[in-house]
Amino acid sequence: MKGKQTVRDMVLSLGLIGIVAGFIYVFIPKDDSEPPLKRVDYRVELLTARRAAAYSVAAPEGLPAEWKATSVRFQGDDFDSWHLGFHDPDGDYVAIEQSTQKPVTFIEDASQGAEETDATQRIGERTWKRYEGTKYDALVLQEKGSTTVVTGTASFGQLTKMAEALKTE
Repeated sequence: MKGKQTVRDMVLSLGLIGIVAGFIYVFIPKDDSEPPLKRVDYRVELLTARRAAAYSVAAPEGLPAEWKATSVRFQGDDFDSWHLGFHDPDGDYVAIEQSTQKPVTFIEDASQGAEETDATQRIGERTWKRYEGTKYDALVLQEKGSTTVVTGTASFGQLTKMAEALKTE
């Protein structure tokens, strides 16, 4: 008789534990949202890149505070590659990519495989080419010695705002 009570007590205990675990799962709030992206200060990397790069490094000036810089990188040993990533006010991604790498290869990598279109766009004194892709769209400016790509998941309107804000020193 003692063996049956032990098995019965163990089954009851497991059932009670299951009920408590189910209650916790259903009624305790969970935060499934992604953690907010941290804003990065890119001033030091920008100064370093502008001193070291073989071209005029571009960074935005005058963008509203809703544009959040989230990533920055300069690699002098990798074709003087400059990367500055942002999230725009709508939460879409916009990046500035610059390099001395062969344009075809660099544009392919920076734009995540976007294809050149026949469309061009005049921004300031320069003519940019439009690229469209399944993942990213891009605006591309090829100059002597370097290529600048403004790319991301954002609309061409937002990519244009970023390109308009770019300044070099």
